[in-house]
Amino acid sequence: MKAALARVLHPVERGLDRLRPKRRTEGLVIDPYLGYATPEEIIFRGRVLTALRRTAPSPEGSWWTNLRQMVSLFLTREVADVRVSAGAAEAQTDEEGYFDLHLPRDGSEAPGWCRITAQVEAGESQELEALIAAPETPLAVISDIDDTVLETGAYSLLRNLWTSLTGNALTRHVFPDAVALMRGFEAAGAPIFFVSSSPWNLHFFLRRIFQRHDLPKAPVFLRDLGLSRTQFISGTHGDHKGASIDVLMAALPETRFVLVGDTGQHDPQVYRAAAERHPGRVARVILREPGKGPGPKAAAAMAALREMGVTVESGRDYREIAA
Repeated sequence: MKAALARVLHPVERGLDRLRPKRRTEGLVIDPYLGYATPEEIIFRGRVLTALRRTAPSPEGSWWTNLRQMVSLFLTREVADVRVSAGAAEAQTDEEGYFDLHLPRDGSEAPGWCRITAQVEAGESQELEALIAAPETPLAVISDIDDTVLETGAYSLLRNLWTSLTGNALTRHVFPDAVALMRGFEAAGAPIFFVSSSPWNLHFFLRRIFQRHDLPKAPVFLRDLGLSRTQFISGTHGDHKGASIDVLMAALPETRFVLVGDTGQHDPQVYRAAAERHPGRVARVILREPGKGPGPKAAAAMAALREMGVTVESGRDYREIAA
């Protein structure tokens, strides 16, 4: 169905683009995303836009003000087919403006955050960052965001929309037990990665929330909600999360993973499928139980994970686990 919708709607979208005022080819900017590394290369990520969209949140902001500011984050003008370079590395933006810069590794890079300055063709330069995990690290963490770290109510569509659209970076609630859990993993030397079905337009918004609540700085894998020739939105929540897990397991081939999530949005099923695709790579699954707790499918997936030898811990919060 999504492929059929894409074939119909993509030409319509392209036609509407041609009716808009001609996009600028000068003064372009890079919206920077935090990247990651594989044993062979460092991958720096971003998106080229005509202008950055940032909000000015206030703790006293009304729901209407917050709604207008949130909507403004999605009113971006992406720029396709422009060159982004950093030293000898070059990339071309795709039709939604996204790019990945691949820098070969020579083995001398120290673990931690690596920084480069990228230049967009006929535009501004921007510092990009990528996390290099220590090759000997025994464990890494992949964590969901909604109702795992950030209270969203994703298990209820209406509640999710209201919370997401009418809050701001100063009012959104982060679970203190999730901060303690992630800080504990960071102190133990485990690199952390976040995966969410939220769109890339919210990357800076989420970083602002995470910084305010002292969550570890970590690469985030978000979702492209754009329309391509072959796909209407970038797959399902489970497809996106599963694909991101696959990418990270390939990036750290000698590392086992702790998967953190909740039972409200199919995380147990996604994590079971990941454990089946990558035998022996999932060491532990930690799940928050929001709302009414795990349903039959989630409970069955949790039982299947335990049968595979994966340690599964769940509860209303992470306080005991973090301790």
